[in-house]
Amino acid sequence: MPHFISWVTISGIIFSLLSNEGLVNKIIAAFGGDPVNFLTSNAMFRPLLILSGIWKEVGWGTIIYLAALAGVNPDLYEAATVDGANRFKQVVYITLPSLLPIISILLILNFGSMMTGGFDQVFNLYNTMVYESGDIIDTYVYRIGLTQGKYSIATAIGLFFERHQFRFAYRR
Repeated sequence: MPHFISWVTISGIIFSLLSNEGLVNKIIAAFGGDPVNFLTSNAMFRPLLILSGIWKEVGWGTIIYLAALAGVNPDLYEAATVDGANRFKQVVYITLPSLLPIISILLILNFGSMMTGGFDQVFNLYNTMVYESGDIIDTYVYRIGLTQGKYSIATAIGLFFERHQFRFAYRR
């Protein structure tokens, strides 16, 4: 379900869970611990991005792979069992080859998103305390161009970045 929710909503949920008065710090305080600054710590910002991205997208991949697994002929597993194949060999010789086309398609479709920094996610989660570890080219261009009014520098950086993304994507 989180795959279909925008990063604005997801970041609101993360803020309500991880803020100084959030649920996680209330649980930590209940056990006698000191509150942890999850949202303003440079050391915790990148793991926060990784974990929130995984949490948002893992369900979608699970749905796709379960649908692909449902399409595998059960007679193949039965024949492998009769031939003496254990679970590991069934996975290696039946399940993985059956999933290989789906794995390839999802890798190709997700390759484009692997090349970007994820502006929506970073922009909605970062603040001035984590610029050092959380700034990506997209948010830097936004911050320099729109908030500081340095349009020429932001345009140059943005065009340079887009040009190199284009060259990388279409290089043969």
